[in-house]
Amino acid sequence: MTRDAARRYLVAYDVSDDRRRLRLAKKLGSYGDRVQYSVFVVDVRPAKLVRLRADLVRLMNPEEDSVLLCEVGPVGPGLDSRFEVIGCCRPLTENTALIF
Repeated sequence: MTRDAARRYLVAYDVSDDRRRLRLAKKLGSYGDRVQYSVFVVDVRPAKLVRLRADLVRLMNPEEDSVLLCEVGPVGPGLDSRFEVIGCCRPLTENTALIF
């Protein structure tokens, strides 16, 4: 695996303001898949992760809001087995359709 290989992140947010929360959710939706109301799964290369972080900082108020980025691991076969869902499950985009 190269240093420029895509990694999967679980991104969760807690945003108090409705307008900021909507903008942040739309931005995260452009990067990945919503799996819970305030949780997204995002597959990104390092350069795109830098842009994602900058976008999140720009859209949030760090005095009131928080965003958690949790690296799950490299994008590849068998990755979906790292998630266990009890109840209704939203599908994830196939990692073969990853756009950089």
